[in-house]
Amino acid sequence: MKEFYSHGKLLLSAEYLVLDGALALAIPTCYGQSMSVSTIPGSALEIFSYDKDGALWFEGQFNSEKMIALSENLPDVFAIKKVDLSSIIISTNASEPAQALAKILITALFLNPGLSHEIKGKRVANHLEFPTNWGLGSSSTLVSNIALWTHTDPYLLLQHSFGGSGYDLACARSESPLTYRITTGKPEVKPVEFNPPFKDQLFFVHLNQKQNSRSGIKAYHQNKKNTAAAIKEIEQITNELIITQDLARFRQLMDTHEEIIAEVTGQETVKNHLFKDYQGSIKSLGAWGGDFILATGTDDGMSYFRDKGYKTILSYSEMTL
Repeated sequence: MKEFYSHGKLLLSAEYLVLDGALALAIPTCYGQSMSVSTIPGSALEIFSYDKDGALWFEGQFNSEKMIALSENLPDVFAIKKVDLSSIIISTNASEPAQALAKILITALFLNPGLSHEIKGKRVANHLEFPTNWGLGSSSTLVSNIALWTHTDPYLLLQHSFGGSGYDLACARSESPLTYRITTGKPEVKPVEFNPPFKDQLFFVHLNQKQNSRSGIKAYHQNKKNTAAAIKEIEQITNELIITQDLARFRQLMDTHEEIIAEVTGQETVKNHLFKDYQGSIKSLGAWGGDFILATGTDDGMSYFRDKGYKTILSYSEMTL
């Protein structure tokens, strides 16, 4: 049996603008996803995914031989988007995830033609360590683990499947906070020391809903404006967020960051929308509208959110490595 593991992610700065080259600060989480691959009789590829409680939420059986044949006859990797998957998926309980998986695997086969033996007669079991609605990267950790298994470039797998900036893949393989930037179409990842003395006053609050990153990215590209100036400002904020030792300054940076992204995307900040009377600072993380937010305050002060029905609250130390 082969085993692989990838960390979840949180984007602390440069949401949306990271897609256009802004410098982002991101952190891997202590919650991730594991994958085990074992050999079974026959040539079919079986994939099962389990949630954090061990309940099966996805199962699919794939015709690996037809998958290999298709990958061998593709003119280029972009043609994968036009592949007819009807003959590849033998059975599944969820069509959309099955099709996404098939495309990822065909991409992997195209990028690494020598791995056909890796997918024939295999059972793959994926185990999430966090609830699927937390938005910590159930897709990115899956792509990362598949890339580890198939010895392929995770960024290329992501590009031809779910899409996105790729910062989540950087987090998947990192053991520390990092900065991430797309330079000439390629990821630039640097580990950083981010250990603020006030981290006991940083909390992650879940908004009780999952935001679809792909729809958020689409909306951003349709509505964005004045990005060049915003990217410069966000880069300065990112660099200062990393080094500041003062909570008051950190809060100012969070607030300014929210105002910039609100202006660029034409969206209302989460504080104005939901928490106008909160005394601390609040910042959206990743695509706005769901998943986790970052809030400054005290452990006792988190009762503000609990009283409003937001029960899932993790301290910085509970969430990070």
